[in-house]
Amino acid sequence: MPNESSPGQSKRHVTSHDAPAGRGPFPQAVRVGPLVFVSGQGPLSPQTNRPIEGDFAAQTRQVFANVGHVLQAAGLELAHVVKVTVYLSDIDRVPEFNTLYEAWMSQPFPARTLVQAGLRGIDVELDVIASQPFAGEATVVKG
Repeated sequence: MPNESSPGQSKRHVTSHDAPAGRGPFPQAVRVGPLVFVSGQGPLSPQTNRPIEGDFAAQTRQVFANVGHVLQAAGLELAHVVKVTVYLSDIDRVPEFNTLYEAWMSQPFPARTLVQAGLRGIDVELDVIASQPFAGEATVVKG
């Protein structure tokens, strides 16, 4: 059957009540071993599950806050992110996005892909992959 798990597969959903619920048949995130795969997070209000009012910067801040809340529910934070995929409605916003990105993400920056996408009613969306640190590994936290 298509929805059955493979033997030995340890896939768990991660849910945060501080982030918006998904708008489809997918979880906010999935944990498999030390990795957490966060589903696309847009600038949605956790209270209404609808896009926030605001400019590009406000939308971007909301997206990072939503991603951060989902990671927190998995026991992680933005410093644990190893891969980011950025979806922008307007590719000319890359310089503005980069400035905001540097305020939220720590060096060493994660791998990143950025694409222009046909987003409906929003200007930015992110999905990320984060990794649980290995025992004895230091975490760099931006303060």
